[in-house]
Amino acid sequence: MSRDTIRLPRDAYRLLQTLRAAGHSAYVVGGCVSDSLLGRLPGDWDICTSARPDQLRAIFHDQRLILTGEKHGTVAVILHGKPYEITTYRLDGSYRDHRHPDSVQFVDDLAADLARRDFTVNAMAYAPGEGIIDLYGGRRDLAAGIVRCVGTPADRFAEDALRILRALRFTAKLGFTLEPATAAAALAARDTLRTVSAERLYTELDGLLLAPGAGKTLAQYGEILGGVVPEILPCIGCTQPGRWHCYDVWQHSAAAVAALDLRGQDTRGVRVLCWATFLHDIAKPLTKAYDPKAGWTFHGHEVVGSKMVPGIFRQLKLPLNEHMKFVQKMVFLHLRPIILSEDMVTDSAVRRLLFEAGDDVEKLMTLCEADITSGIDVKVKRY
Repeated sequence: MSRDTIRLPRDAYRLLQTLRAAGHSAYVVGGCVSDSLLGRLPGDWDICTSARPDQLRAIFHDQRLILTGEKHGTVAVILHGKPYEITTYRLDGSYRDHRHPDSVQFVDDLAADLARRDFTVNAMAYAPGEGIIDLYGGRRDLAAGIVRCVGTPADRFAEDALRILRALRFTAKLGFTLEPATAAAALAARDTLRTVSAERLYTELDGLLLAPGAGKTLAQYGEILGGVVPEILPCIGCTQPGRWHCYDVWQHSAAAVAALDLRGQDTRGVRVLCWATFLHDIAKPLTKAYDPKAGWTFHGHEVVGSKMVPGIFRQLKLPLNEHMKFVQKMVFLHLRPIILSEDMVTDSAVRRLLFEAGDDVEKLMTLCEADITSGIDVKVKRY
């Protein structure tokens, strides 16, 4: 298969051909193009077209349609139970709320539509017979492993603050890094993330934490993520002197997320472990104290940290349900296996751990292993 040829699903191909037969230009666009070029199976196939929404309704009148996005030019066509979003080429107006355009102007030009998109890797289009339309160097950035804004990064983030977090999710998903100007603009604009609905922030942050490259992204861009979870910021640069750590609190937490062995975990287990590891040392800056005999300590950080979890979940408007309680329990218990391993094992201590961890003891050990192996080499060798 040619590098300029993408294998389209039958229904996506059918939609393109139907639009073109009606006299309109049409392309698959965005993430499905970049995923295909990376050899990944796209989850969705989005289409852009010169057809206006009323024309889309007429062309696909015999299909089930979703019209909730029609005023912004999007009509979803349901084929074999799967929605395909078809969006009219458009220009966006101003973004006073840092999230949604105040108005949209429909246009006939694909190039103008691509210019409004967020990142170069998402600004590519494809149609059979024409190949890949890449006006902003998306393929070059895919090859280099870079997430770069289309045009001026500050403008893109001012239009839609959620793009800041989406950029980080892409780096974690693909193992990429942010292009320097894009990273600088994201950091400068991080406070505008407060204008985004908490639910949307959670969705992006959750996707980031569950992505294969989450640890690396956390390590590189913690200051940006502080716009979503401010409790992160005191962890950055909070040193942990002593024999057990070569990282500050934040770099250790990022390394622990990277070290998680999630094999065999179901979806619930993966999510809880990623969130618990992300937050397991969140209270260390609050509990850091100097003991003349022991040196710097973080006594009780697991207790204080577990009490911080509900507040963080409330910020993100997450329900204080079993998921939150599970994360809270993991944070509270994450030191227990380590304490037991330091020649302090008693039958009563083991029974207490098994009672408190219950059926989640294996998940707790997974978190503990990641915590231990993300310190320093001597720690790994000892345990």
